[in-house]
Amino acid sequence: MSQVSPKIGFVSLGCPKALVDSERILTQLKVEGYEIVPSYQAADAVVVNTCGFIDAAVQESLDAIGEALHENGKVIVTGCLGKRSELIREAYPEVLSISGPQDYASVMSAVHTALPPQHNPLLDIIPDTGIKLTPKHYAYLKISEGCNHRCSFCIIPSMRGDLVSRPVDQVLLEAEKLAKGGVKELLVISQDTSAYGVDLKYAEREWRGKAYRTRMTELCQGLSELGVWTRLHYVYPYPHVDEVMPLMAEGKLLPYLDIPFQHASPRILKLMKRPGNIDRTLERIRNWRTAVPDITLRSTFIVGFPGETDAEFEELLDFLREAELDRVGAFAYSPVEGARANDLPDPVSEELKEDRLERFMAVQAEISAAKLQRKLGRTLTVLVDEAGAQGAVARSSADAPEIDGVVHITDGQGLKPGQFVQVVVEDADDHDLHARLAQPLLKVV
Repeated sequence: MSQVSPKIGFVSLGCPKALVDSERILTQLKVEGYEIVPSYQAADAVVVNTCGFIDAAVQESLDAIGEALHENGKVIVTGCLGKRSELIREAYPEVLSISGPQDYASVMSAVHTALPPQHNPLLDIIPDTGIKLTPKHYAYLKISEGCNHRCSFCIIPSMRGDLVSRPVDQVLLEAEKLAKGGVKELLVISQDTSAYGVDLKYAEREWRGKAYRTRMTELCQGLSELGVWTRLHYVYPYPHVDEVMPLMAEGKLLPYLDIPFQHASPRILKLMKRPGNIDRTLERIRNWRTAVPDITLRSTFIVGFPGETDAEFEELLDFLREAELDRVGAFAYSPVEGARANDLPDPVSEELKEDRLERFMAVQAEISAAKLQRKLGRTLTVLVDEAGAQGAVARSSADAPEIDGVVHITDGQGLKPGQFVQVVVEDADDHDLHARLAQPLLKVV
């Protein structure tokens, strides 16, 4: 009589770094013979990977735990909110287990206790790259855990610890396997990509018979050998960021930088415990654009930080207009339990925070729309994400998945996800482009 594999439901919340944690747990579950099922009703137990960065994320995680308990009853909690176990236990004392982020051993131990594994020699073979929760044509490549910064608004180090970099050969081997497995775009993620390797003293390792230092520039040089799009996220504006410009100019690295500037007022940046030389930042942006004219700059900002005056908010808007960033996300400051910024004087009222956020996004929408209008008539290489009767949705080098805009291809019905095609831009709105194929479909690569 054949054994029935125990079934696990899985809920993954939070940022791409948490998504990679989920992929690792799911891979281990599959290796040990557990079947992953898509509904609470079909599952013997449910794992919830939580987020705990801001209040809204905490509430979403608590709601997800509650829903899983109501629908299934056997719930194992992990992830960032797991670092605040007393909060979870108070709301839901019946959860089976609580562990923090990256604590894969505790998750598997809890699963084993709830549902002992059934060895099955006829298991599906797990791919070298493990289980991926992204579409087949792109993947997140996590290069480190934790962060050495102590930004006053952030509690990530208390959840994920100090910086722990993965040796460069391990990262490049994983990237190579992903590329061989059909991934066309690698999204490099961490808490601080610029600091990669500092904890390992930039140790040298070998990959493909060549020595590479465990450092951002050398990692990018290695990734550029794989022939896939490589996109850098969470890059702090350290001086050595300039070193990757030649790779971008040569087309070996996507001309895209995701740099969380957070504000433009030197005083507010100091209160945030962030680098505060904004004149130097504008100069470096100009230099990057001189070196790589097509570079896309994405950033995130916080408005309504404690003590932010009207003048300092106007300073932020002036910076936005002068920097002309391509992609921008913004948040009204939200007090996070445990963040030192909560103790700062002169909090901004909720009404004023929302007003400032609205004004900020209106200014950025004008900038974004103007920049996209300049792309009319241009021919772009894009990567197709989906296609159907209405055409195709793709992304250019300027568009990271889920956080940036897209390129709508009106005559792309015959395309397939993961294809690179050339399109001619015909129209643009505040965030997205509308295009047609530059060549007949037979020429699609």
